[in-house]
Amino acid sequence: MSDNRASAPAVELLDVGVHFRIPTERVPSFKEYVLRRVTSRIEYRDLWALKALNMTVQAGEVFGIVGRNGAGKSTLLKVVSRVMRPTSGRVIVRGRLTPLLELGAGFHPDLTGRENVFMNGTILGYPKTSIVDHFDEVVDFAELSGFIDAPLRTYSSGMVARLGMAVATLFRPDILALDEVLAVGDSGFQQKCLKRIETFRARGTTILLVSHDPGTIEAHCDRVAWLEHGTLAALGPPAEVLPRYAEEIAKVHHSL
Repeated sequence: MSDNRASAPAVELLDVGVHFRIPTERVPSFKEYVLRRVTSRIEYRDLWALKALNMTVQAGEVFGIVGRNGAGKSTLLKVVSRVMRPTSGRVIVRGRLTPLLELGAGFHPDLTGRENVFMNGTILGYPKTSIVDHFDEVVDFAELSGFIDAPLRTYSSGMVARLGMAVATLFRPDILALDEVLAVGDSGFQQKCLKRIETFRARGTTILLVSHDPGTIEAHCDRVAWLEHGTLAALGPPAEVLPRYAEEIAKVHHSL
């Protein structure tokens, strides 16, 4: 198994860069924006959310990603998940990837929980027959049996998060990308999510995990990447990277 993992990584990023052009001032209306755009009166600043990033995630490992707000963590997962195309470089993903970049993303507030399960499951590529067969399992995991036929707009954010997690993890993917989703919901729900993730891990799923909680990263990740201003500041075991990251965070807070 180790030979296969070494020869065929689950995810490879080769000189990946993501560039944005951001207006330097707020434009009050769309009409004003069009007028300024036509007359070339909009000034932009260049922002590289990721810069020439090279990274390899081995099949079957749990790979943590840490960094301050704006470091490029979410952009990295969006690029890997094909939600966003890189400006430069190449991303190689081997296997079926399920992204949980925002629990409840793709849900419609006017549809019922039941209808959203079928709609979101279809978006994720699940056959309708499989959704029907496992529907009760989704409802049980989300703990929403009394609300599943109510419109989603009547749900609390925690209820939406539970339903999103239940649908997205209904079937084991080859690769699972998680962006701060374990910070949503109460402690009981978080433990349920972690248990399901550990089950996936034991069965060989590759997991990319963005989290601001060093305890979660240390407890569950084989390696961790520390991003700083879109570049790779450090990469290695959590026991080596997390103390350096914590030291940097302490320096920043002390200077404020």
